[in-house]
Amino acid sequence: MKKIGIAGAGGIGSNVAVNLIRSGVKNIKIVDFDVIDRSNLNRQFYFEDQIGILKSEAIYENLTRIDKSANIESINTKLDKRNIKEIFSDCEIIVEAFDVKENKTMLIEELLGSKDLIISASGIADYDIESMKVTKITHNLYIVGDNKKDICQYKTYSSKVTAAAAMMANLVLKKGGFYEQL
Repeated sequence: MKKIGIAGAGGIGSNVAVNLIRSGVKNIKIVDFDVIDRSNLNRQFYFEDQIGILKSEAIYENLTRIDKSANIESINTKLDKRNIKEIFSDCEIIVEAFDVKENKTMLIEELLGSKDLIISASGIADYDIESMKVTKITHNLYIVGDNKKDICQYKTYSSKVTAAAAMMANLVLKKGGFYEQL
């Protein structure tokens, strides 16, 4: 079964992971270096008693509570040009869940030629869910969001972030051939 790599365990990454686990995907690697903060609770799959804990530890705990039989690898590290290829070398599908544009670009530039599928997010801030869409960039690169409303300029809301995460998880399931396997 294909392994899904998720770069970031914040609003997009944590919710994509939950959607995939709840859909029966059993093989996930999720990478993040950050700690849960109270401000994360409005849109990320964490709980108040997890504030101050590494996101990599908390997401592992939360996902295994949903499915103990899943193969979940959670890594606490910051992804960059030097380590991203090696860390995701065993993953066929990558979900980009970074906050910063430069990191999004770095992931796509470093991994696009070597992966079956990359799904990225762009324009997930604000509350207008109806403006979101899936844009096919190449045969194996898709962008989900409105491609306009950046988190640096607009507030993030759970409804739009989780809707984007659900759309991204659905692309993983559909384009990754999981619907036929599950």
